[in-house]
Amino acid sequence: MGTPTLFLIALGLSMDAFAVSISNGMCYRGFGRKQAAAAAFSFGLFQMLMPIIGYLAGRTFSDAISAADHWIALLLLGFIGGKMVFDGVRELRHPEGCSPDHLFTFKVLAVQAVATSIDALAVGVGFAVMQVNIVTAAAFIGVVTFLCCIVGSMLGRQFGLLLGSRAQVLGGVILVGIGLKIFVEHMFG
Repeated sequence: MGTPTLFLIALGLSMDAFAVSISNGMCYRGFGRKQAAAAAFSFGLFQMLMPIIGYLAGRTFSDAISAADHWIALLLLGFIGGKMVFDGVRELRHPEGCSPDHLFTFKVLAVQAVATSIDALAVGVGFAVMQVNIVTAAAFIGVVTFLCCIVGSMLGRQFGLLLGSRAQVLGGVILVGIGLKIFVEHMFG
């Protein structure tokens, strides 16, 4: 897997965390640089660990399913990306308001970090099937997510609801596109 493809996967996976970071910047009272850095670190860490866990799980059965790896990549990335698009469009149609009384707590951060990284677990399984260097891929995903979350937090404080759900839709479209690219390359390349 080339660097441009890995970057797009990392960018697509980070869009959930980016959208949550925008929301955090908008919605939580007292959400400043310290909270933005803690959230970005947590999101990046979980986005880095989940593909490794998925990879390790996927390696146990990758030899048995290597003939269908392109189908698995298409289905996993298509499902994850499609869900992100669906959720983003739903949020655009029915936006949730912010309450100025919300506090950003460790519990909120932990739930957000796990929730935004579940899709990376499935991508890790796909990486195992495609025999991707998981250390490089996971580190790349973690760094891209961290940077996107820092930017998202700043944007949330500046621009409010303008980007949140649109970022999630864009991330979903990117993941679906990568799934299609992998499928086409393996079928016709």
